[in-house]
Formats: sequence, structure tokens, C-alpha cells
Amino acid sequence: MQVSRRHFIIVAASLASASVLQTESRAASAEVSENDPTAQTLGYKADAATVDTTRYPKYQAGQACANCQLYQGKPGDTSGPCPLFAGKLVSAKGWCSAYVKKA
Repeated sequence: MQVSRRHFIIVAASLASASVLQTESRAASAEVSENDPTAQTLGYKADAATVDTTRYPKYQAGQACANCQLYQGKPGDTSGPCPLFAGKLVSAKGWCSAYVKKA
């Protein structure tokens, strides 16, 4: 079977782009750890109920990543991306000191 150069290039480019997209989607699916340096700096907690209110007096009951302007997950998702954590997922029930109420 003879393959034309044009067909080979199209198939090779398709495979390469699929590989890159698959790698990016796996990277974005990593959950941010509370031990992550950025998470520690921002006081991130995967469960907002465990926020130390003496250390973070700005926290108020009802605040969570799911209702923060920075949260990019869909309504009802258990986690979603946040630009503060370089493509990692944050818990929808989480909280950090960068919280800004969704308008």
C-alpha cells in the first residue's frame, strides 16, 4: 500500500495534536493539594468548613469555590479549574483567601 506524502503529513499532524490535547487534559485533571505551595500561601482548603477563621477572618459561612468568580467549573461539578492554581482542579466545596463572590 502506497501512502502519499500529503496523507502522511495530515495523519502525523492529527496524531501529534491528539497527543498534546490528551496530555493537557490529564494535567488539568490533577486536584490541587492543600500542601501545594500556592495552596498554602492562599490558605486553600478542600472543604470550606475546615477554614481557620482566626487566621482568615475574611472567610464567611457559605463562601466556597463553586460561588467564586475565579472558579471555572460548571454548576453541579464536584471540582473545576481555577486560574490561580495553574490548571489544577479545586474542590467546589473548597475555599481560599482569594475568594471573590460571583456577581
